[in-house]
Amino acid sequence: MTAEPLSTPAGRQPRAGRNLPVAIAVGVGLLLVVAVSLGYRPELFVGLAVVAVGGALWELGRAFTRRGIHLPMVPLIVGSTGIIVSTYTSGSEALMVSYLLTVAGSVVWRLIDGPGPGALRDVAAAAFAATYLPFMAGFVMLMLSEPQGRLQVLVFILLAVSNDVGGYIAGVLYGRHPLAPTVSPKKSWEGLGGSFVLAILVGVSAAVWGFGISPWIGVALGLVTPLTATVGDLAESLIKRDLELKDMGSLLPGHGGLLDRLDSMMITAPFVYLMLSVAL
Repeated sequence: MTAEPLSTPAGRQPRAGRNLPVAIAVGVGLLLVVAVSLGYRPELFVGLAVVAVGGALWELGRAFTRRGIHLPMVPLIVGSTGIIVSTYTSGSEALMVSYLLTVAGSVVWRLIDGPGPGALRDVAAAAFAATYLPFMAGFVMLMLSEPQGRLQVLVFILLAVSNDVGGYIAGVLYGRHPLAPTVSPKKSWEGLGGSFVLAILVGVSAAVWGFGISPWIGVALGLVTPLTATVGDLAESLIKRDLELKDMGSLLPGHGGLLDRLDSMMITAPFVYLMLSVAL
């Protein structure tokens, strides 16, 4: 996470380049929307996931055009919707079948436009996009379809938020040693430590008071989440660096684009799902 100074000279933005009050307001608003959708009807959250993943795919498609890569957006968006909805209603087999159909449909759609010199690159990018976003989001739908599904998804989201918040606070207060200076210079080892601390606290609290299981499961969740989330953050940072972008989009003021919020969560979802499946 960022290793920002405690204060900056008047008239200058912090090194994060973010408007912190706006970022906090948007973050709280997103949490409220998620909480309301989970609390009222899980189908509302499924719809929210469809919109979020579809928006992230659109951002990724726009970003890839900077390198002459053109995603077949129609089959990806349609397939993404199918993956999310069918996984919630029919489980893991539906996830695999709809994912494979999405990749196959994207390949066929692209080849209909003609083989061309960039066809193989576009097809590979489409397979990556289908895996990176809707397939990973499918694991959130698998959590949601479980008996304690809404609580599982809420805990998953709170773990992701605690990773970000703990890393940011520790990075601002104590960050001195860059974690990956060539990829993301503002992330620090101290920030990663803060992510572990807050994620473990959230994980243990969820395990004991939410699920009534061993606190060691919560510790394990708190250890895994920052690791997978950091990998997701760094992977997206590599993509943005190659594309010469600061953010994937501007749909979320103070945060960037939808993909800038989902990057770490998508990589984390399968691990949280598997751990909770074993523990519950």
